[in-house]
Amino acid sequence: MQSFLKGATSYLKGLQLIAKHGLWLYFWIPVLLSLVLGVVVLQAAWGVSDDLGGWLISFYPFEWGKATFEKIATVTGGISLVAFTLLIFRYIIMAIAAPFMSLLSERLEQKMYPELPKTSFSLSKMLSDLVRGLRIALRNIIREIVITLFLLILGIIVPIISPLVPIMIILVQAYYAGFGNFDYTLERRMGVRESVRFVKTNRTLAIGNGVVFVVLLMTVVGFLFALPLGTAAGAVVTLEELEGSPQN
Repeated sequence: MQSFLKGATSYLKGLQLIAKHGLWLYFWIPVLLSLVLGVVVLQAAWGVSDDLGGWLISFYPFEWGKATFEKIATVTGGISLVAFTLLIFRYIIMAIAAPFMSLLSERLEQKMYPELPKTSFSLSKMLSDLVRGLRIALRNIIREIVITLFLLILGIIVPIISPLVPIMIILVQAYYAGFGNFDYTLERRMGVRESVRFVKTNRTLAIGNGVVFVVLLMTVVGFLFALPLGTAAGAVVTLEELEGSPQN
């Protein structure tokens, strides 16, 4: 619980560091990108929302219990739409804004730990980081989709656990959202396997970070600020785990 709360409450510390060191450029650019992408994704989701419940109902071949199944399918369809809208939005915005988020994480590291050597730019390292980022993103999105689909199907097959399905899906999304926020810092220090191992070891820290991130995504205004705040919060807790509490 302590680890979870540390991951969740680090958003305030991240925002304080952004304000203290004047890193607003790295804050407002992803906000604008989130606004544009959010409008596009929400319009697309709205277009398919009416058909999703009907599509699920079409798989039920019996008349017996059809009314109950329709209710479950309607609820499940709504959950599915929200879950996959958030998932698609999150992965796209994280990919588009990755250069700015990596720079935000790096600037925060320099301000928190000025004694650490600065990362030098090189084209080969940039390409290596790009390949590494794609590997992790592909790994995570496949796993997250598979787990989310399994939970949705399980909710249909076993109606008694249907009320728990949204909570389980949020926790799954929170874990992988926290993973993404941590990785803007981990990419400068670890390979894919080491990063996966670090996040697994600190999974409650990642879930704490990710829960706030997902909740912000589900609010009308919060989704605009989720990415820079999540990245800053992820950088704070990741660096503290790796380097200890900063002296300044």
